[in-house]
Amino acid sequence: MSPHLLVVPIVLPLLAAALQLLAGERRQRTAVALGLASCLGLVATAAALVLWSDRPGSDALAAAYRIGDWPARFGIVLVADRLSALMLLLTSVVALAVLPVTLGRWQQRGNYFQPLFQFLLMGLNGAFLTGDLFNLFVFFEVLLAASYGLALHGSGPRRVGAGLHYIAVNLAASMLFLLGVSLVFGVTGTLNMAALAQLVPEVPGKTRALLHAGAAILGIAFLVKTAMWPLGFWLPRTYAASVPAVAAMFALMTKVGIYVLLRVGSLVFGDGAGVSRHFGSDWLLWGGVATIVAGCIGMLGARDLGKLAGYNVLVSSGTLLGAVALHEPAVTAGALAYLVVSTLGIAALFLVAGLIAPEGEKELDEALQLEPYEAPDGEGRAEGLYAEEDESRVVIPAPVAMLGLSFVLCALLLAGLPPLSGFIAKFAMLAPMLEASPRGGTMLLFALVIGAGLCTVVAMVRAGIHVFWADHDRRFPQARVTEVAAIALLLGLCLLLTGFARTPLEYLRDTARQVHDAGNYVRGVLPGPRP
Repeated sequence: MSPHLLVVPIVLPLLAAALQLLAGERRQRTAVALGLASCLGLVATAAALVLWSDRPGSDALAAAYRIGDWPARFGIVLVADRLSALMLLLTSVVALAVLPVTLGRWQQRGNYFQPLFQFLLMGLNGAFLTGDLFNLFVFFEVLLAASYGLALHGSGPRRVGAGLHYIAVNLAASMLFLLGVSLVFGVTGTLNMAALAQLVPEVPGKTRALLHAGAAILGIAFLVKTAMWPLGFWLPRTYAASVPAVAAMFALMTKVGIYVLLRVGSLVFGDGAGVSRHFGSDWLLWGGVATIVAGCIGMLGARDLGKLAGYNVLVSSGTLLGAVALHEPAVTAGALAYLVVSTLGIAALFLVAGLIAPEGEKELDEALQLEPYEAPDGEGRAEGLYAEEDESRVVIPAPVAMLGLSFVLCALLLAGLPPLSGFIAKFAMLAPMLEASPRGGTMLLFALVIGAGLCTVVAMVRAGIHVFWADHDRRFPQARVTEVAAIALLLGLCLLLTGFARTPLEYLRDTARQVHDAGNYVRGVLPGPRP
């Protein structure tokens, strides 16, 4: 495989966005075709990288591409291994599923939705592929700049208020990111992650505190984007106010922070980092525990479906933070499985919430409120739906039965109940915790992950009763085929992972072993003697 393939996930959405801007408002079909072609190309490229990285007998990196052929320590390098290939595939699949949802009512409420969508993909893909911290900052800013426009898309007081809050928080996080990068560069003289893995054990004691300060500031910036408690206070409100298709894509953005923490923690501060070994891990573990608790409380108190899905994002982030902090390959493999399933399930839940929410002139300012359940005093919800006078409420091609089934599947996946892939992923993550080396907080994390599943069941059942049973007067917006197809694709992938779990789990086990082998990454990026 040619290393030039690594440039495609960055250049393709950039080129598509540029052409969409040139096409202008009058050529919407051209813009849509360009976006669809870009997403299909990204899926094909990511699948090729996954297959190449998982070829038999290969534990090395899939590829390392040095732009301009400069030495990796000084120039820009793109790196693809099993983990980055997995994240690229997950991003492209979610984008391909969500893209059709944007083609109807949402695209018409803003002129630049499609280019912003492509710029977001460019930033996400670049963050997963870059091999140095400065270009990670660059790609973070690209995806954040695109997300600012997408968060505000559709206007309305509720959306603008949440969007400006989101922008302010992330601008502060970006400043911390740049400050942390500057401190790390001042101590080591490089920002290449492979070179840092070599240099960190050799940092003199008198400057190690400065290195740790820079790493801690960087960690805070990542944790803001990961929405760790108490830094994630902005997330539920912002995601609930965003367009459903945008919120579904935003479910991926917290996973960028998880990816970076896993990459930097295992590579730069892994087992070979000397005195800096596992720096900050205890903070990640207890932060993950606190985030799960905050997410569970938020779910139980949520009064609209958008915020319910947003608090599910917090629970997912907290679970992954705690798992990453343990530095156990077996736990990491299960955590990666949970990352994939939870991302697909939460993205589907945001889309389902978008179909259930009211549509009309006040749609942009009002959310679907979930009131405490009161038993109906008349006929049942099912009879009311299909009574002769209420036949207009049956929506085709997305009838209430489809929405209800989709909602139930989302609940089962996010709660981790058998027999779906959410249960398999949680079991693969929790079982190795019982065999891991004893550490304060591990058993608490174990118990909270199980407890979070119970809280998810309670919150989702309460919401489902109100939406599909107790509210006789609810009228569901008309669903388009593209919206139904997007939900079916996301949930269908989760069902597929349930029936064919063995091969993906084997890939994830190999991925976890590769991630925790810092020497393998260093040899792939910095071959030969150190410059």
